[in-house]
Amino acid sequence: MRAQCCVVGGGPAGMMAGLLLARQGVEVVVLEKRADFLRDFRGDTVHPSTLQLFAELGWIEEFLDLSHTRMPQVTVNMGGRDVTFADFTRLNVRCPYIAFMPQWDVLDFLAAKAVAYPSFRLLRRARATDLITERGRVTGVLADTADGPLEVRADLVIGADGRHSTVRDRAGLTPVSSSPPMDVLWFRLPRHPQDHVPFFQGGKGALISIDRGDYWQLASAIPAGAFAELKAAGPAAFRERVAHLAPALRDRVEHLGGWAAVHHPSVRVDRLPRWHRPGLLCIGDAAHAMSPAGGVGINLAVQDAVATANLLGPLLARGGTPEDADLARVQARRERAADLHRVPHAAAAAPPPRTFHRPGRPSEHIAA
Repeated sequence: MRAQCCVVGGGPAGMMAGLLLARQGVEVVVLEKRADFLRDFRGDTVHPSTLQLFAELGWIEEFLDLSHTRMPQVTVNMGGRDVTFADFTRLNVRCPYIAFMPQWDVLDFLAAKAVAYPSFRLLRRARATDLITERGRVTGVLADTADGPLEVRADLVIGADGRHSTVRDRAGLTPVSSSPPMDVLWFRLPRHPQDHVPFFQGGKGALISIDRGDYWQLASAIPAGAFAELKAAGPAAFRERVAHLAPALRDRVEHLGGWAAVHHPSVRVDRLPRWHRPGLLCIGDAAHAMSPAGGVGINLAVQDAVATANLLGPLLARGGTPEDADLARVQARRERAADLHRVPHAAAAAPPPRTFHRPGRPSEHIAA
């Protein structure tokens, strides 16, 4: 198969990059290793800057027709007292709130928009296994599919296959790791119509509660490396920990019968010193894996995709081949934002949000 751009990974970074490039007439193939986007533990957070992007593209009303909840303020329960931690209503954007929507719905929405463009192809159950390299330049991707092996030749390969990136590994790009700030345990409990459960509750650890309609999806933040100690204390101790943080849920913590009901995804915080090599660019978690707290990594991944499409799309659309200097421009545009969000004290000192906007192209909101 031949394409101008082959995107590996159908998450927020990959789908948004593929969509925005196809919108400019670039021939794009997106390889997604799974048959669908349905994951219990994908993120739910759609930030104001991402909603602003949808507004600029003319899709916001249609997007907000999808089932979601809105959070104009982040309220933190500390010592039994609610404290406003963040107030998004102060932002000068179309939607001054965080929208909570299952990520599979967001990705289905983007896929439906993308396939409307004749230059876009989404291949599901296509797992990238290696890169094709000729004379020191990446010129394509090898993948296993339901129909057998596939070879995709492309002028540009975008690695958007997450924090365990096959593309990054095969390209010989080695990330620099830092200590993860926390571990996160995901689980669910039934939701009752009369429930009042704050989004964030602190105390002995922290608990984040996401309203999924008929159930709560919950994330318990624990110190990094503490899961083994927690398991040794037993499921009953963990249930009591949850009940202490969320008293409103005490009457149903018994639904957590054992550790099989608790998902412990790995938390990685790392970054690539160099996001690219000739013919290849990594974006999103493949370039800078973030803490899952607050959905910041998802938001940055979308911004990476916007910058990639804005900076490289016109070149690809006129039949050009991105050179190393072109790929370096994407990293230079996005690297500072990723670094600021990785270091809390630096983020606090960051300048006000800036918007880069060019006629006919969606803006890229550096911070929100």
